[in-house]
Amino acid sequence: MASSRKDFFKTALAAVLGVPPAINLHPSGGNTRNHEISNRGDYSSLAGVPISIFSKHLQWLDYDQMAQTAANLGFDGVDLTVRPGGHVLPERVTIDLPKAVEAVRNVGLDVYMISTAIRSVNEPYTESILRTAGELEIPSYRTNWFSYDDSKSIINNLKLFTDRLQKLSALNAEYGIRGDYQNHMGDDFGAAIWDLWMVLDEIESEWLGSQYDIRHATVEGTESWTLGLKLIHPHIGTLDIKDFHWEYVNNEWQIRNVPLGEGQVDYKKYIELLQKQEIFVPVSLHYEYPLGGANHGAKSLTIPEDKVLNAFERDLNTLHAWLGRYGE
Repeated sequence: MASSRKDFFKTALAAVLGVPPAINLHPSGGNTRNHEISNRGDYSSLAGVPISIFSKHLQWLDYDQMAQTAANLGFDGVDLTVRPGGHVLPERVTIDLPKAVEAVRNVGLDVYMISTAIRSVNEPYTESILRTAGELEIPSYRTNWFSYDDSKSIINNLKLFTDRLQKLSALNAEYGIRGDYQNHMGDDFGAAIWDLWMVLDEIESEWLGSQYDIRHATVEGTESWTLGLKLIHPHIGTLDIKDFHWEYVNNEWQIRNVPLGEGQVDYKKYIELLQKQEIFVPVSLHYEYPLGGANHGAKSLTIPEDKVLNAFERDLNTLHAWLGRYGE
């Protein structure tokens, strides 16, 4: 009865969105749900998940220096920026991505994910990025964000997003790399979580999922973010970690990014829920608070390098402590 009820609702949803029934994109056939967890990584606990540094914050270093710095700090990997202005430029992906990955692996780390500007299969560098990343056996990439078209209804927007992501999912399957869409703050697709869940649950592919960002989820749902996490958790393939708090400046409330543990993200509750839902997936640690330009992906720093590195190490140690304390 439960299964037939789910099938009924999924058929109804497909009718509302106006898309064909979900197709099986797993190359070996079978039910994609059976492969979903294994495709996200074989980690038995939160304490064992790999933690990468977001390479946006190391763009003042070349590939070898970036990799060695990440290793010295104690990271497990590097989340490489493969996008305009990033560590790897899309037009040079076939040349530079192998170099960057080799630098990371040469120091004993790995590349568990990359961050891209990919929005569709029709963009100039989408296929070359996915092909190259797949050949390098990089498990996943982050897509770019989709904006709602105010001239169309929410449902009609979701139709377009579903079609776009279904095509991306098929290309992901071809090259053996999973695409994860990040929930951001604001009014773009995915910020509300339920809209992203609707599309991912309709497409139902192991090659497409969510890069869940608790900082943005807290901005958009200070008390209700737990509901969104419980809803979308089967689709989560990677996690972003960072912190913030609200402050009142010039007669208006503004968001201030702060070091990990100094903001209002309830990390104790979050980590407990990750453990309960068994969301054991690779993590990307971000540093969005003022760090002499490193926070913005600058090519040079305006503060001493040791202050930046000390901040990187402090937040990583904080996260390690949390995972060890609440992840067992």
